[in-house]
Amino acid sequence: MRKIVIALSVLALLTSCVSKKKYTDLEARNKETQDLLNSATVKLNSCLEEKAGLSATVAGLKEHNQTLINTSKDMTVLTTKGAENIEKALESIKEKDLKISRMQDALTKKDSVTLAVVTSLKSAVGISDPDIEINVEKGVVFISIADKLLFKTGSYDVTDRAKGVLAKVAKVVNDKPDFECMVEGHTDNVPYNGSGILLDNWDLSVKRSTSIIRVLTNQLGVKPEQLIAAGRSSYVPLVANDSAENRARNRRTRIVVLPKIDQFYDMIEKEMKKQKQ
Repeated sequence: MRKIVIALSVLALLTSCVSKKKYTDLEARNKETQDLLNSATVKLNSCLEEKAGLSATVAGLKEHNQTLINTSKDMTVLTTKGAENIEKALESIKEKDLKISRMQDALTKKDSVTLAVVTSLKSAVGISDPDIEINVEKGVVFISIADKLLFKTGSYDVTDRAKGVLAKVAKVVNDKPDFECMVEGHTDNVPYNGSGILLDNWDLSVKRSTSIIRVLTNQLGVKPEQLIAAGRSSYVPLVANDSAENRARNRRTRIVVLPKIDQFYDMIEKEMKKQKQ
């Protein structure tokens, strides 16, 4: 029996470490993508300013040619130089429009996919439930579920009521086989005082994450390769742990739906390279 307990403790520790590393990698990838999006936005604004300047140049050249027409009375011949300048300006505007359109398409596609995911989740999960929150931060979809829907106090056994909620989440995840989902366990700051293989709130948060993942994979058909287990203990609270109500808010499980960030990263990276050419 002692050997089994030791083995389970080692397994829990390895699961927590691996999950934390994957979580750190995902956070780094998400930050890198956000930085690139910010850079693309700055470049887009610069292109729009250049387009405005070129449009003003075209307007000035047209006005100049109209003046030549008026002063030449019946003569309606534009100077060769003026015509060439107008042609070059129009061609430059056309190129800028094309580059702006490509960059806007890349950014819009990312926003559209995120919006579609949020809409599907809200429809499937039921946004009217105050214990379930769905929001978007920096292009990533977060589903936060209060622990009272998922577990009993101090336990990591998933309740029957929770399985109904998770079934709705699983349906959306199964419809998006190219997405990844990270399941984050969060606790309040009350020290864990249970018995068994769990030592503290770190263990409890990770164990709750893996318990939910087992329901999603074993009972609801979600592919294991889409899921990532993570525990945050009490160190990422929503509010201060200064009342029973606030501690209840902080006890939650957050499911992070991650679209194929690499696809958007590649699109924007290619467009940035075109801008440098």
